[in-house]
Amino acid sequence: MSLVGKRILIAKPGLDGHDVGAKIIALALRDAGAEVIYTGLRKAPEYIARIAVEEDVDAVGLSILSGSHVQLVRETVRCLREAQGGNIKIFVGGTIPQEDGEALLEAGASGIFNASQRIEDVIAEMGRQLATS
Repeated sequence: MSLVGKRILIAKPGLDGHDVGAKIIALALRDAGAEVIYTGLRKAPEYIARIAVEEDVDAVGLSILSGSHVQLVRETVRCLREAQGGNIKIFVGGTIPQEDGEALLEAGASGIFNASQRIEDVIAEMGRQLATS
């Protein structure tokens, strides 16, 4: 699935200090044609929202390994809405227990991915969702 012309922000919210997965998905998105902006480690939801709006992205990918994924997605969605970025899709990946899926979707996530999924499938799903936006 091609992501040519799409702008995607990859962010590591919260206190998690591991970003290998975020960098891997950023490279895969770039290889699929997306323009990728990576914010780096330990960014606040307010910062992520501000950069997403300033960079006029189509989507934000949140990489979360800390266990606080539901709270961080809620807060990022709230901040995006306040910054006039409520139309930006949110994808979340990391160590996400299956039982948290419904809460993440209710919080505003458009897609939820974990380490057991193939990168090609993640890219394809993001491409499908962003093709309609």
